[in-house]
Amino acid sequence: MTKILLTGSDGQVGQDLQQTLIPIGEIIATNRQQLDLTSPDNIRQVIQETQPDIIINSAAYTAVDKAETEPELAVTINGIAPAIIAEEAQKIGAFLLHISTDYVFDGTKNTPYLETDNTHPLGVYGQSKLAGEQGIQKNSDRYVILRTAWVYGTEGKGNFVKTMLRLGKEKEQLSIVADQVGSPTWSYDIANTITQILTKVNLAETKEIYHFTNSGVASWYDLAMAVFEEAKIIGFPLNIKQVNPITTQEYPTPAKRPHYSVLSGKKSAKLLGYNAPYWRDSLKKMLNQFKRVE
Repeated sequence: MTKILLTGSDGQVGQDLQQTLIPIGEIIATNRQQLDLTSPDNIRQVIQETQPDIIINSAAYTAVDKAETEPELAVTINGIAPAIIAEEAQKIGAFLLHISTDYVFDGTKNTPYLETDNTHPLGVYGQSKLAGEQGIQKNSDRYVILRTAWVYGTEGKGNFVKTMLRLGKEKEQLSIVADQVGSPTWSYDIANTITQILTKVNLAETKEIYHFTNSGVASWYDLAMAVFEEAKIIGFPLNIKQVNPITTQEYPTPAKRPHYSVLSGKKSAKLLGYNAPYWRDSLKKMLNQFKRVE
């Protein structure tokens, strides 16, 4: 049976992967305590001991603003660790699937980013994720790097959708940035896509970058409005009465974010044989699921 080593098992995508991967192999799920991405020795030891056929790195340092004041930690987890994982994977002949981000781009385009477009991250988080991609490409010849964006899910610590549900319950009025555009993406759809990719690519020789997000585009303001509209129908307790669209300038953050970070899904759709679900449909499914477990 195929042995799959999964990092970041208690994260949003990691928890969903533990469901979607069941049909394709035995999952060795590791969290931060079991596989510490800040410890090169620990990374090497776990990979050598488990001898997996496939490694999925869904662990990451994801605090975009905090990364500006913790650059070393962000680079250690997002940049150095993936390179070490790739090196060890190469030694034992394992295939590596690594999750990356839309934030490797600067957002100056106005058409969806292709896998071949030049990268130019604006902040430490994006720079650290790009370093991870480059480390994998240098150290391994059997990998898929999957870039995704604006991830939310029912699991994991926090995300924009869950934050909106909390704030929508606590407040009557909110101001949300309306001039940053991307594709909100449900973690379950990412997990499902990863599972499909592993069954469709040649694990012996694939070296590819793919983009995957839910289809369609939205601003953070659009997403907030959609969350409140759908949550109201489902019956979440909300007190929100007004949502004001504001500019990035009106809501300064430590990290610069791309104004436009829509990823083209054409390449992954061709591989998978279907188009990604529309973001609002997936949001509806996630909210229904979240309501059941709440």
